[in-house]
Amino acid sequence: MRILIDQTRINDRSYYEDLDGEDEFAAFRDRYVTVPGEIYLDGNSLGLPPKSTLTHLDSNVRDGWGSRGIRAWMECDWINLPFKLGDSVAPLIGASAGEIVFADSTSVNLFKVVSAAVQLNDSRKVILTENGNFPTDEYVLQGISEFRDDLEVRAVSRDNIAEALKDDVSVLVLTHVHYKTGEIFDMEHLTKTAHKQGSLVVWDLSHSAGAIPVALNDCGVDFAVGCGYKYLCGGPGAPAFIYVRREIQSKALPAIAAWMGHKAPFAFDSLYEPAEGIARFQSGTPPALGLIALQNGVEMFRNLKIEALANKSRLLGDLFIERLLAAPKMAKIHLGCPRDSKSRGCQVSFEHENSYAIVRALIKRGIVGDFRAPYTMRFGLPALYTRFVDVFDATTAILDVINTREWDSPEFTKQVAVT
Repeated sequence: MRILIDQTRINDRSYYEDLDGEDEFAAFRDRYVTVPGEIYLDGNSLGLPPKSTLTHLDSNVRDGWGSRGIRAWMECDWINLPFKLGDSVAPLIGASAGEIVFADSTSVNLFKVVSAAVQLNDSRKVILTENGNFPTDEYVLQGISEFRDDLEVRAVSRDNIAEALKDDVSVLVLTHVHYKTGEIFDMEHLTKTAHKQGSLVVWDLSHSAGAIPVALNDCGVDFAVGCGYKYLCGGPGAPAFIYVRREIQSKALPAIAAWMGHKAPFAFDSLYEPAEGIARFQSGTPPALGLIALQNGVEMFRNLKIEALANKSRLLGDLFIERLLAAPKMAKIHLGCPRDSKSRGCQVSFEHENSYAIVRALIKRGIVGDFRAPYTMRFGLPALYTRFVDVFDATTAILDVINTREWDSPEFTKQVAVT
């Protein structure tokens, strides 16, 4: 796929059709459930379901749960799904087999790994993070500090993180791709800088896994977490994953010491003894149906190269940005993400004083993006089901909604619960 944009054809829909004709991933779109006439640009928040998920779930409900009941844990091998899926995802984020397990939500998993990290590095008392990190990450860190009066959460601007890595920092906690701006942190540089200062590192990969290349092992990352419902397309509330570097698995102890993390969960001992390896980071009963749905999303990536997927998403984003910013009468719209595609994840963001109403008006037209307060419009561009003509048609609609002030209606300005 060519990466350079033909500026002479940027306002020509046939150019985007030509790009779709050259797209090596074009056939994958038919493997997903799509709504006719709708342009779905919110895969950075909730990915579309693979068509195979519908039959796979139905089969497991009928022939697994329905026909076998509790026997399905062994007869359908549900009990090992957290580890099998972990090993399947490992190549997508530069990890090795046995270093990832799926369990719980991203928020719960973040609590588990950060609490383990501060226990491993107990002589230091600062948890360092970024101002404006995804709120749940900030809340989790605040909650951990409430349990430990001696711990401090220190939040600094992203430009000052390396400088803030002092000898009192126990653990650095960052989101690899920023949820609002899509800006990518330099994982290798910051991880190595933290290690030189004696700090451990936790990365949130919720906007990275399945979207852009990640190299956890090569960067020497200690812990990572990420969700299963964005680019991995596991469905709403899909199980999340935990990565723990193999060399520290035997030393790391999650604060939530629960039965599935016990070395012998069905011995029903009264005293907790942690399982070997990554298994100790399980908590409660594995969410079997959620894991079964997630299998299909993860399977889509088999034999695909993440760099090639990322290249397509970068070109989609570049076209999106260039077309909007080059349009006349768009002075009030501002770019809310890096213009350099190598510096942003699988989304583009724009800011406008009426972003919320604009997004609502676009959704009414069948152009589905989302809004993040106070002024950000986000548009996700997963390579496996986003077409180049989707970018042309979506940007055409955005221009029309803004220039005609279609958004200026009580129907679109009224707040709804989920944005």
